[in-house]
Amino acid sequence: MNSTIVISRLKETFPALKYRDFRYFWFGQCISLIGTWMQLTAQQWLVYTMTKSALLLGFLGVAQFGPVMFLSLFAGVFVDKYSKKLIIIFTQTTSMIQALVFAVLVWSGHIVYWEILVLASLLGLANTLDMPARQSFMPELVDRKDLRSAIGLNMAVFNSARIIGPAFSALLMARFGAGLLFFLNGMSFIPVIFFLYRINSNFTVIKRVKKKVLAEILEGLNHIRQSAVMLSTVFSLLAFSTFVMSYNIIIPLYAAEVLNQGVRGYGLLLSASGVGSLLAALLIASRGNGIPKIQMLFASALIASTLLVMLNFIHSLGLAIGLLTIFGFFTLTFMNTANFSLQVNSSDEYRGRVMSVYAFSFMGTTPMGNVFAGIITERFGSGMGFLICGVLTGLFIILIAISFVLMKRRDKKEMLETCEK
Repeated sequence: MNSTIVISRLKETFPALKYRDFRYFWFGQCISLIGTWMQLTAQQWLVYTMTKSALLLGFLGVAQFGPVMFLSLFAGVFVDKYSKKLIIIFTQTTSMIQALVFAVLVWSGHIVYWEILVLASLLGLANTLDMPARQSFMPELVDRKDLRSAIGLNMAVFNSARIIGPAFSALLMARFGAGLLFFLNGMSFIPVIFFLYRINSNFTVIKRVKKKVLAEILEGLNHIRQSAVMLSTVFSLLAFSTFVMSYNIIIPLYAAEVLNQGVRGYGLLLSASGVGSLLAALLIASRGNGIPKIQMLFASALIASTLLVMLNFIHSLGLAIGLLTIFGFFTLTFMNTANFSLQVNSSDEYRGRVMSVYAFSFMGTTPMGNVFAGIITERFGSGMGFLICGVLTGLFIILIAISFVLMKRRDKKEMLETCEK
């Protein structure tokens, strides 16, 4: 089978690959995200080996995700006004510099905890702009009918990196130390920036009326509030991201203290959730024209929460790897459904602000979740950390699902009353 036939079949299976600009964007991410996950793995393990504290790991999350919590809504207004391509080039360049500085400090042998917090905060500032710009950039790269395929492929490469990055990180860090991983991550941004410059995205200013920033933020929030689907999606994201996604803070202690594993076992656990997520992402990406269902959002969140609770009772590396693989599948299904639901139900005028709310919901509450998970884990152990975070998420998702049903009934009743008049 020659390369032309292979490429043709790939484009049929994954419709978003038909678009030249999307391919440039996607191929750049294929390289860079591996480096990003290598750095994240090295960073968490570095802090854990320096401090042996779940709480200080939680504060690392505060430093990295705090800027998203406080500034993401303002970033959405900025993204709606300026070229998303140029914003992403700026954020990628900033992230490259941060990684290289990190490498130099680690190689110096004198890196201390507060320096890691400062560098994590710098990366958080870059991500505050990067995430809504990146998410709202998708409709400029592909037609609306292929948007789900583009989101799925984006998540596929993200989760491929979650598998490859921690695995490489565990191998290289054990032999060469953490400094090399930060350096390699810095170098991985070069192809991203190169491919971004080659994209011919046409930026169009949809809204030129000058308003105060707070007024524009409120407009975006009101746009979400008027849709039962978007409102329920945002609240589900808040619950899921605050508690379930804090499992990353618990994993290092779970690997070391419950499973009696070192850095290699830690890397395997992270890679396991990445394998499940990759399978879900490829399945979704190959169904480019599907319609997101809110029922899938609620179901996948509840299943992931239940699997997190089950980790409390697992003391075998093999079983933990299997459970985290399934957990990764349903976590990715939830995140993709949430992303696509907001993209499809948002108008172009508000897309940057809507995706900034997505960024806030996905990453902005992470500091609170990380500190909460850190306190619980430090006091009661990693198993109870998993159990409490899973139970709280499940309860919130059930309440949100009930509220969604009530909102839809109310909307239907109002529509019928309007028709009768």
